[in-house]
Amino acid sequence: MNRDDLEKLSKGELVEAYLLVQAKLHRPAKTSRTSSKPPSTDRKEKREQSKPGGAKPGHEGHHRSLAAAPDRIIDHRPDLCPGCGTAIGADAAGEVIGEYDRIDIPVISPEVERHRRLSCTCPGCGAAVKAPVPTAACGSPFGPNISSLAFYLRHIQHVSYQRLEALFADVFGLTISQGALGNIFRRGGAYFSARKADILARLRQAEAVASDETGVRIEGTNAYQWVFRSRDAVLHEMAFSRGAQVVRDVMGGHRPTFWTSDRYSAQQGHGERHQTCLAHLARDAARVLEIGCERTGLALKLWFRDAFVLARGVGSLAASTVARKVRDLDKRIGGILARRTGCTETDAVLQKIANARDQLLTFAAAPPGLVDPTNNGCERDLRPAVVGRKITNGVRSVIDTEELYAITPFQAIRQTLQA
Repeated sequence: MNRDDLEKLSKGELVEAYLLVQAKLHRPAKTSRTSSKPPSTDRKEKREQSKPGGAKPGHEGHHRSLAAAPDRIIDHRPDLCPGCGTAIGADAAGEVIGEYDRIDIPVISPEVERHRRLSCTCPGCGAAVKAPVPTAACGSPFGPNISSLAFYLRHIQHVSYQRLEALFADVFGLTISQGALGNIFRRGGAYFSARKADILARLRQAEAVASDETGVRIEGTNAYQWVFRSRDAVLHEMAFSRGAQVVRDVMGGHRPTFWTSDRYSAQQGHGERHQTCLAHLARDAARVLEIGCERTGLALKLWFRDAFVLARGVGSLAASTVARKVRDLDKRIGGILARRTGCTETDAVLQKIANARDQLLTFAAAPPGLVDPTNNGCERDLRPAVVGRKITNGVRSVIDTEELYAITPFQAIRQTLQA
């Protein structure tokens, strides 16, 4: 709207336009606490009453625990008695009065194993007999430990090719080019692809599945990284589409009993029953309280609090108690959604919750622990990819799946490459 348009407005219309602008100017900005914006976009405000760091008076200090199985034990004995000056022998009986660990990493250098082919003269006919080419002479000269470490540093710690090359040279004294690193990753990718196929088979048998997606760039083109999570499998899938067909292709016709996701339409309708991520809606509810709709905002805040309390305790409650609490929560949310506040933003949040009303408490109908009330697990799985912005050959699917079984990323990589 330009100046000419404003001059054509009546006095009442100008007042309404001015009040609308003022309301927008004084409305609190959205943050990661009240919307889906990432925490990195939040304004870092200085605390009014900052407290000094360090331990507080009377605080009991914490110390590192002693190693359970030290490699060496060195006993320190007194030499002389300070009272009479008598020498104390090395074989004198003693009592342990203090223990201290000194920890270090030995200098790591490559272990080179040279394989030589020999040509021998046959004692029978005098012919030259050559040894067959050993397996070690085929393929890469770098062993599985080097390959595992390269995979770990590249895909878990997001070390670039250039820095990876420098790290091997500086720390281990090993010369390995960026091209050799690329060859290691290409060869290892086949092992991870095979493991990814096993993970996909597990996912297609799951009773409950959660999904999420985030945007990525593949060779300069917009694409999406999808993640699908069940109780015993995590699958990452790259696609140039954000549509529901990606989900259908991954699931291969399998329709789980429960499906968890945010409100994105492409992730709806893939399970018999759906659980909407309550964390997303709770952030929207926090926004309602922040913009000044205190009565509705507080009611929503208390409702989501009680829903999360029920989710945490559903495994320890009797079925009748769970059913009663679900009825109570459903009745309460019905009363809240019946309100009309006159605030456009608040009414939009209420409508969003109303659209998902039959998906809010699905977790209570599932076996305890099978369905989470939020989709935070998928978001945690996507976070490393958002940091690294690169995913290759099913590595992340294997890492995240093995983490469900308390296997560290480095252990998972070694097991896969040595399979």
